[in-house]
Amino acid sequence: MKSQYAIQIKDLRKRYGDVEVLKGVDLDVRRGTMLALLGPNGAGKTTVVKALSTLTRPTSGTVTVNGFDTVRDRNGVRSSIGLVSQFVALDWMHTGRENLVMMGRLQRLSKPNAAKRAQQLLEQFELLDAGDRPVKTYSGGMKRRLDLAASLIVTPAVLFLDEPTTGLDPRSRQVMWDVIRKMLGSGITILLTTQYLEEADQLADEIAVLNGGRIIAQGTAEELKQAVGKERVEVVLATDEAFRRAGELITGEGLQTDPETRTISLVIEAPSHVKRVLDQLEQHDLELTSLSLTKPTLDDVFFALTKRDGTPVAPAPAAHTSTDSEVGAVL
Repeated sequence: MKSQYAIQIKDLRKRYGDVEVLKGVDLDVRRGTMLALLGPNGAGKTTVVKALSTLTRPTSGTVTVNGFDTVRDRNGVRSSIGLVSQFVALDWMHTGRENLVMMGRLQRLSKPNAAKRAQQLLEQFELLDAGDRPVKTYSGGMKRRLDLAASLIVTPAVLFLDEPTTGLDPRSRQVMWDVIRKMLGSGITILLTTQYLEEADQLADEIAVLNGGRIIAQGTAEELKQAVGKERVEVVLATDEAFRRAGELITGEGLQTDPETRTISLVIEAPSHVKRVLDQLEQHDLELTSLSLTKPTLDDVFFALTKRDGTPVAPAPAAHTSTDSEVGAVL
């Protein structure tokens, strides 16, 4: 019986020379869901992906993907996964179709089946018109879509997306999001690393925050937001005098004032607190120009957690040449 988790990581540690990049990572990802792994540069996100995809061996700990141990059964892992790394892995001199057919043949598809699958993927990723052009003529967004398509020649049980939209313009990023959403609907398990907090908020079922080689928080986007902050009401007064008088009247948790913008904000526990603020202003004829309610964002979560954690971010390891036993093509 298969585990309910497609990815299981227990006390994962990875050291490059004197630098310990991962310091005991524990992480489980349920089948058919997406987990977004957030963290600052140097936190160890890409090292986690490399350990999961058998591109590096853990110094210690255990990593299991689709039921296969990444050290004892690397072939089982590789037959279960797709990987889209930060850098586009395509032959730019060949056409998009030729790249896909080549990947199909490497996956042991027959020539007819590889050609058929390439056609399907070009249609799915809206690349049909460009399919017979050299990849070197593609835009950045088109290359990323083709790279993702290449990882899906044979539909994997688990897909690793390592910062797949880095460097894309907003429109290309949105196209990639739409494609990823469709893949989630097909039952694939996805682990996404990203520096775009909105991306994690939009796509992920769960989010884990990695800092200094450790997981410092995990939960849904809403759970993490609620854990670090509460909803606030913000009012902007019409005049300096109204701002001064309002500052004397309004009290509450997390009160913040900004004389330059004549803004007052405070935490609210219930909608009735907003009414109380408005009633106070109205009773004293204090005119305001705007009122807004704001909820914590993932940006707030990220900065609050990494600041609270206080763990210095590990520097990126010096150039490291992996041995043949560590690195192999993920086919």
